[in-house]
Amino acid sequence: MKLQQLRYLREIARRRLNLSQAAEALHTSQPGISKQILQLEDELGVSLLTRRGKRVVDMTEAGRVILGVAERILQDVENLAQIGREFRDQAAGTLTIATTHTQARYSLPKVVTAFKQRYPKVRLALKQGSPPQIAEMVLGGEADIAIATEALDQYPRLLALAGYQWRHCVVVPENHPLLRETRVTLEMIARYPIVTYDPAFAGRSHIDDAFRARELAPDIVLSAADSDVIKTYVDLGLGIGIISARAYDEKRDRGLRAIDTGHLFGTMTTRVAVRRGAALRGFAYAFIELFAPQLRRAVVDAALRGEGSSYEL
Repeated sequence: MKLQQLRYLREIARRRLNLSQAAEALHTSQPGISKQILQLEDELGVSLLTRRGKRVVDMTEAGRVILGVAERILQDVENLAQIGREFRDQAAGTLTIATTHTQARYSLPKVVTAFKQRYPKVRLALKQGSPPQIAEMVLGGEADIAIATEALDQYPRLLALAGYQWRHCVVVPENHPLLRETRVTLEMIARYPIVTYDPAFAGRSHIDDAFRARELAPDIVLSAADSDVIKTYVDLGLGIGIISARAYDEKRDRGLRAIDTGHLFGTMTTRVAVRRGAALRGFAYAFIELFAPQLRRAVVDAALRGEGSSYEL
């Protein structure tokens, strides 16, 4: 049995049984993967994949059980390599953060600056995507840490810890009628065209839930993943915007005004997630603590051990 065979099996599962995509991801050939899986099946004495002609249509029950063991073995192998790197040089290496545009643009600049000052020899990479995409990046080993508001706590194989809390605001052009209201309501907001986040981003589900609870049907004329895009179209007169309050800056966003709507849409929690069972480098712990000071190494380690994994703000 070879580790390579276990990696092939894991990638086949990740690619939803598409051998061509698995081969491309592993920089090998489809016949090569098929041959190695057949050899693994011969050695184990069971079929791992259900085939219909030349097509793989499912994973057998034995295949699913063996996949679970294979993933744990490969995780341990990766942890061994990580531990070796940590002891060779604790201040050098690569750290990859998977996050959304809003986090990368508004929450991480100060963190990244402080981190690079402390660890100048660490190569830092930021990968952007939707919350489900960045969760998969960490699960697939493409990133070390995920940071997002949505989705991360819905993946059992991720440890998602509360980083910070925030609220939404409504952004409008100067002299907009809503600025004359003492206390803005959902009914008032629903009178205007709305520009806000894509359903997968930045607490959009809370926005939808709030309108639904009041039986309101808001006119959402544009949705985007990017707070800057939302503000641009509000400035152009397309509608009013609903964004994270952290994405509004009075000096930078000239021509726009913000109205606090935390009483309407509630409080959001941005989470930091790592893969359960992963061995983290010392500088990864440092990055997490710079982002969320309450998430000290002892807290993260306790959560990884299953002690206090429900930690909330």
